[in-house]
Amino acid sequence: QVQLVESGGGLVQPGGSLRLSCAASGSIFRFNTMAWYRQAPGKQRDLVATIPTIGSTNYADSVKGRFTISRDSAKNTVYLQMNSLKPEDTAVYYCNTSPRPLGYWGQGTQVTVSS
Repeated sequence: QVQLVESGGGLVQPGGSLRLSCAASGSIFRFNTMAWYRQAPGKQRDLVATIPTIGSTNYADSVKGRFTISRDSAKNTVYLQMNSLKPEDTAVYYCNTSPRPLGYWGQGTQVTVSS
């Protein structure tokens, strides 16, 4: 059964931090590069960060130096630590595989950066 459950979003002031979590099915997590995507209102869904099973992480230019993606194989969970948040980071955040996302998307988690 496909499972992608995102959590950890919320309302935060500019400059603040949040840590997102994504619990994935073992069958998805174990063999795939995992990624975080985000979709702001009225915009397309964009790739934010990727983490392979082995190898280096990659980040969109807009979040480099501020966001950190990690994965815990024991928990089949992917994390996104977001620091120095900006209003333009406001979006619904999703996790999925990369480079080809699954046809299934979780419900996402809303991140709102506002004073």
